[in-house]
Amino acid sequence: MAQAGKGKLNFRCPSCFMRDLDIDMFYDKEKKEYYCIRCQYRGSEKDVLEKNETARFRYGAMKKRFKLEDFE
Repeated sequence: MAQAGKGKLNFRCPSCFMRDLDIDMFYDKEKKEYYCIRCQYRGSEKDVLEKNETARFRYGAMKKRFKLEDFE
């Protein structure tokens, strides 16, 4: 896809990110939307940011160290 260009920021595809795939999205200037070349997801910047926030919920405690006391 030679006509594809990166957007202002590298957004992750929310659909792929929920499946543990780290895929950058491309930006279509004519349609003013982001799209994924792997799963065919399309959406506005606002839509992509909202869905990425819900995906981050999944990894909220990734850097937290759990102890036995946390489960009692």
